[in-house]
Amino acid sequence: MTKLKILTLVLALCLVLPLLVACRGNNEADVHVFYYNYSDTYISSVRTALDDELQRAGISYQDYDGNGSQTTQTEQIRTAVTKGAKAILVNIVNTGSDDAAGEITQLARDAGIPVVFFNREVNDEVVNGYDKCVYVGTRAEEAGILQGELIGEYLVKNFAACDLNNDGEISYILFKGEEGNNEAIYRTKYSVEEANKALAEAGKKPLRFYDKSNPNAYLVDKNGLWSATAANEYMTTALTAYNAAGNNMIELVICNNDGMAEGAISALNAAGYNKGGSSPTIPVFGVDATDAAQNLIKNKQMSGTIKQDAVGMAKALQHLAQNAVTEGRDLLADTGSFTMDEGTRKMRIHYEKYVG
Repeated sequence: MTKLKILTLVLALCLVLPLLVACRGNNEADVHVFYYNYSDTYISSVRTALDDELQRAGISYQDYDGNGSQTTQTEQIRTAVTKGAKAILVNIVNTGSDDAAGEITQLARDAGIPVVFFNREVNDEVVNGYDKCVYVGTRAEEAGILQGELIGEYLVKNFAACDLNNDGEISYILFKGEEGNNEAIYRTKYSVEEANKALAEAGKKPLRFYDKSNPNAYLVDKNGLWSATAANEYMTTALTAYNAAGNNMIELVICNNDGMAEGAISALNAAGYNKGGSSPTIPVFGVDATDAAQNLIKNKQMSGTIKQDAVGMAKALQHLAQNAVTEGRDLLADTGSFTMDEGTRKMRIHYEKYVG
């Protein structure tokens, strides 16, 4: 073998070996990452970003799909701890009570390993109950407030064009992601409240939910998946009774996430709306600023979204993971550049308005 071929082989190994060490399928990984459901669009973006961050840092890791089952996820965590995980990062399935988070924290405490919950919030009591526990995520109310402000700004500027039947009110439909989830609760609450504040200041009537017979003033994904499918089915059904022909067309679509916004837009497309160009458009707003949503906004099929920073979250998680696997290093070492809640170990990633 020539010296050139040997050198080429050595260089190739230098490039490949770090990736093999950080392989997500490594059964002897140091860091084990548990996602509530791979099918969630935003979670998929976090997973991709975190995989990249961990690989670049040379940290061995393994990913797990809870597939929407807390029982499955808890057993996965139990197995990883038994295998000798040095740290566990948990995007918990069940946010409706503290039971699952408490059990996971106890498993970590018994093994003496750090546990980092992320994205789906756990209570302060869970985080404060174990000195090697941290939560990384957004403030639940922030997305709803920013989305409401964004909607209000848009409607005040475009009120006449949005008021299709000229009745002085904007009728809306709202798709809620999951009952009992704080993110969904606050996005649903503040998106309407903040929009109404802007309308009131402009001397306009408040938003009106399109279906007077629905006391909740929202439609919820019954499977708790925040899915495009759920929004598409709801929107398709709604448009059969609320449309231009009946002079009662839905004039605004509010979605708890961009996946649901995509589903709603697909239904609108089928009805001849939001196709881009000169087609009639109903304003649709989401949360996450996924690549798909950004493309829809660019193509004038969607009016705006709230950016949830997947890369920023991944960088924070990688920093904590590095601390966790470094012997003698405190879990929160060198986190001064991150925003922390006062009185608890909760690290915050901020939202931003996105209109393209």
